[in-house]
Parts: sequence; structure tokens; C-alpha cells
Amino acid sequence: MIAQPDDAPNSESWRQNLAPYNLGYRIKLLSQLLTRKFTDRLEPFGLTPFHWLVLCCLWQEDGLPTSSIGEKLQQVGGTLTGVLDRMEERGLVRRERDLSDRRIWRIWLTDAGKELETILPPIAAELREEAMQGIAGAERELFSQILNRAIANLS
Repeated sequence: MIAQPDDAPNSESWRQNLAPYNLGYRIKLLSQLLTRKFTDRLEPFGLTPFHWLVLCCLWQEDGLPTSSIGEKLQQVGGTLTGVLDRMEERGLVRRERDLSDRRIWRIWLTDAGKELETILPPIAAELREEAMQGIAGAERELFSQILNRAIANLS
């Protein structure tokens, strides 16, 4: 049998580039599984994972301009505007014009939006624990660091 170079088709390193073995595919699969399970857990509250992301931004800093939320979430304005419309209709947020620059809309949590801060993070933590079951703390931290580095490399 003739030895193949590591990057030759049918070599083990080549196989790692192909779905379903490649890193991108496995990360996508993990993301889909997490999103599906989190969507199921948010459904009783009438929320989506995108609502969760917006709420997280506002729990950390209420009154953010719409553009700042979009930057934090790396989202385009049109998508975010629709989500904010639905969140406002549900009474989770309110919009106000910035007092110093009327072109800017600031997003503020309502009491209902603030109340969810005590309810939703434990649900997210439970799902994280389910996903990380059997993975030690040091491995979790390393995994997080590797993901952050890969995201930064591609950003």
C-alpha cells in the first residue's frame, strides 16, 4: 500500500475537513441543538432566543441605543427593529428618543422585562449544565476560550 500525504483525499486529516466530521458542521449542529432546546424552554413565555439576547443586553445596561444593541449582537437593523417592535407590543421594552440627539432611539426595559431577569437566567443555566454534563470546569473554560479565539480569528 502506498502511503498518502496527510492532505490527500481519503487521508484522516482530509476526512476532518468533510461534513459531518468538520469543525464548522459540528459547531453548527451544537448551535442548532442548543437553540432548539432553548426555544422550547422560552416558548411558555412567548419569547424567542433573539428576545433573550436583547433582554440580556438591556439587563446589563438599560437604555441602550438601538444601534448599540445591534452592534453587541452583530445584527442588521431591520431584523432588530422587528424584534423590538414585537417586544414593545408585548410590554417588555419601551422606546424613547434620546434627549441630546433626536435621531437616536433608546430602549428601556419595562417592569415586565425587568421581572424576566429573575426567571430566564436560571433556565439558561440549566440548559448550559445539561449541555456541559460530564465536562470538568477547566475543560469548559478552555472550550470557551477556544471558541472566543476562533470567533475573533474570523471576525
